[in-house]
Amino acid sequence: MKIFVTGGAGYIGSICVEELLNAGHQVTVFDNLTEGHRLALDPRAVFVKGDLDHPSEIGAALDHAAPDAVMHFAANALVGESMTNPVKYFRNNVTGGLNLLEAMARCGVKKIVFSSTCATFGTPERVPIDETLPQRPINPYGESKLMFEQMLRWFDEIHGIKYVALRYFNAAGASARYGEDHRIETHLIPNILKVALGQKQDVSIFGTDYPTPDGTCIRDYIHILDLAQAHMLALSRTESAKYNLGTGGGTSVREVIAACEKITGRPILVLEQPRRPGDPARLIASSDKIHSELGWKPRFESIEPIIESAWKWHLAHPHGYGD
Repeated sequence: MKIFVTGGAGYIGSICVEELLNAGHQVTVFDNLTEGHRLALDPRAVFVKGDLDHPSEIGAALDHAAPDAVMHFAANALVGESMTNPVKYFRNNVTGGLNLLEAMARCGVKKIVFSSTCATFGTPERVPIDETLPQRPINPYGESKLMFEQMLRWFDEIHGIKYVALRYFNAAGASARYGEDHRIETHLIPNILKVALGQKQDVSIFGTDYPTPDGTCIRDYIHILDLAQAHMLALSRTESAKYNLGTGGGTSVREVIAACEKITGRPILVLEQPRRPGDPARLIASSDKIHSELGWKPRFESIEPIIESAWKWHLAHPHGYGD
């Protein structure tokens, strides 16, 4: 297939592009490089520098690529920033997404796979989080993703654009070539590994008194290659669907730190901090629906191989992509 990937120079997008190309698909990457990196662009893909804020740019790129499907990763994704600058999140994630859908409708592109988030559920009524739970976002980031999911429904009904929305929490790990390098790094695993590399003095634990076995928050980590596989399987859907992705288990902050110490062989200095407002004790997603309907099952079900792949990449790229 010919696949048009927005945000294909970012962390998740770049590895999905790599896997699409490995599977024999033709890929065009559309990215403004504000968060992505030139060195994260697979040289086998066609690259178009453009911005979803500019309808003429996305329209021209789609016209030229004439794709069979779109994979949409381009988004701002910092929860804390969304609470201080909601305009940025609604403009990029909602208005930019609307520009993409409008261009797809005009160009006759009838399929989209959307990289959504379990943040659309907010603080869940129960875990693991399945698709039947109400979506009640607690920050503009989650709200912006939910708004785009709602737009997808109407573009399906009115324009016949079939969609698959994939919701997950913590993408982690690396492929042999591409890994995680955010200009503002908020994710736990890369921040721990920066301590192991000697680039940070310590890593913070926010809250040690949660109702969990070791008192720290439990989160659901999915290997980036498993996420890429889910996105590719979604291309086979002929009808619209929404799926949650998870490993079925979870790992606490202390367990992640201990695993990083074991894999790196280096001590990790920990700074214990008070809880952050709005952090639930446990966030785990159920993947029963996508397993039964598409056959997706994560290959990496424990945290250690996920961290090991990330550590290998960070050792080879101690300063990330360096741009």
